[in-house]
Amino acid sequence: MATFITTMHFTEQGIKAVRDTCDRAAAFKATAKKMGVKVTGIYWTLGAFDGVIVCEAPDEETATAAMLHLAGVAGLHSDADSPCVRGYRDAEDFRTAAQVTGTPARTSV
Repeated sequence: MATFITTMHFTEQGIKAVRDTCDRAAAFKATAKKMGVKVTGIYWTLGAFDGVIVCEAPDEETATAAMLHLAGVAGLHSDADSPCVRGYRDAEDFRTAAQVTGTPARTSV
């Protein structure tokens, strides 16, 4: 399965209900699993955004559907510039993706 990463921001509603965040995260994990998405990490952050979600899904459409569901029920919205981006675990995965798209991959990190 492919890895996807998204940054999240609390909405005004999400800030008002911040005490329920852990419960909403657990509910999201359960719903995502039913949608075929495995949530591998939810991180609350300080700074430019309020959180990061890392998940595995069979394709971009499935990952995006899970993120849209989350936005509808959790008082969150994703970054408008990159709502759900594909992540690569290692250089080999990245080289494979680069070959498919025809983009030369750099071997150094």
